[in-house]
Order: sequence, then structure tokens, then C-alpha cells
Amino acid sequence: MPQIVGAVWEACSALKKVPPTNVTAIGRAMTQVAVSMKDVLREINELKPASSNPGDETSDNTPSKAESKPEDDDISDDDLGSDLSPEEMKVAQLAHGVVSETLVVIKELIRTITGMLKLETPDDNGKFVGSLEKLLKMCQGVGAEIDEIGACLYPPQEIDAIKLALEKMSSRINEIQQEVESFPTYSEPFLEACSGLRTVLKEMEAQLNCLSATELTTKMQNVAIINQIYM
Repeated sequence: MPQIVGAVWEACSALKKVPPTNVTAIGRAMTQVAVSMKDVLREINELKPASSNPGDETSDNTPSKAESKPEDDDISDDDLGSDLSPEEMKVAQLAHGVVSETLVVIKELIRTITGMLKLETPDDNGKFVGSLEKLLKMCQGVGAEIDEIGACLYPPQEIDAIKLALEKMSSRINEIQQEVESFPTYSEPFLEACSGLRTVLKEMEAQLNCLSATELTTKMQNVAIINQIYM
């Protein structure tokens, strides 16, 4: 992760060295999207698997948190339910890959914008800035979906909501690439970044579909067992 985040900040720092223009302002707004994504990535890294060691549980001779601090109304990190089952950890790991690849796309997009500052001329200024404003809105939309995915990773995980966010992200990435490809020039690394993001999006969608199918099968088996008991 440090390499990815470092590359994003490297691309962002380039924007600070250019004259203050509308393009620069839009690029800097995109860096705020990257900042939010970095926060989500940090939160995902803080998720941990649930302990399966009985020794970790409170013994009979040890007072519980509620007994030792009955007056403490503060919510601790443990109360947030960040301990995940193995299946939930798998989903979190997949989400980590999606957020990381999205950061790469934003980085390459910022670099593309930085390299095209010379195109902002009096003749095409309005059209070019208009395109960048559209890109900014798309990036902010992707950022909103990343926030949604991050929020849905806490147990109980909202798989359907995550799948919907992935679908929206996939659509937005296609729109972003189409807009960039309408420019006179664009970088190959940007296209590669979009391709890499699509790959992890499809992988996560496939894994979530498998989890949903497995969960449905388990529920049906449980229903069948209950029906047999009461027949």
C-alpha cells in the first residue's frame, strides 16, 4: 500500500508546481477523492479476524468490561464489530484490492491531466475544462462507492450493497475511460490501470456471487432439515 499511496501523492505534488488554473483546481479536487480512498484503505487494514482461541475469552475470575467500568459509556474499537469471520475476511481482502487499484486509476488520471495542462488554450478552454469537470464528478461518484464498500465490510457484511457498489464502479470506470479517450492524447499507463481495476472488480463480483450461492444452499439445507424434524 505505501508504494501506491506514495505514487498518488507524487502525482498530486506535480499539480502544485503548475500555474493556478481551472484545470489545476479540478485536479486538486481529485486528490481529495484519493485522500478519502486512502482512509478507506486504512480502515480495511484495521479489520481483523475474529479470535478462535478460547483462552482469549474472559475467565470467570476476571471481571468483564461492563463489571469493571459500569459507568463508562464510551464506545471502544471492540464494540464496533471489526472482528471478521474467515469468509468476511476474504471479502475484506478483495475490497482492499479494489480500493488499491482504484487509487492507481486516480493517480494515472491526475498525471494525464497534469500532462495536458498545455491544452488549456483560449480556443478550447471551455470544452477542455468541461470534460475535466465531468471526470471530477465521475471520480467523486467512484469515491462514494468506495466509501459504501468500506462501510459494508463491518459485520454483518452487506453483500448485496457491496455488489451494487461494484456494478456502479464498473460503469463509472468505463465512462471515465471513454471521456479520457476523447482527448487528443492520453497515457498508456492510465488504460492499463483501468484494465487492472476491471480485473479485480470482476474477481470480487465472482467471489461474492459464490458466497451468495453458498449461503443460499446452506439456508435451503437448514430449512429441509427443519421440515424433516417436524414431519
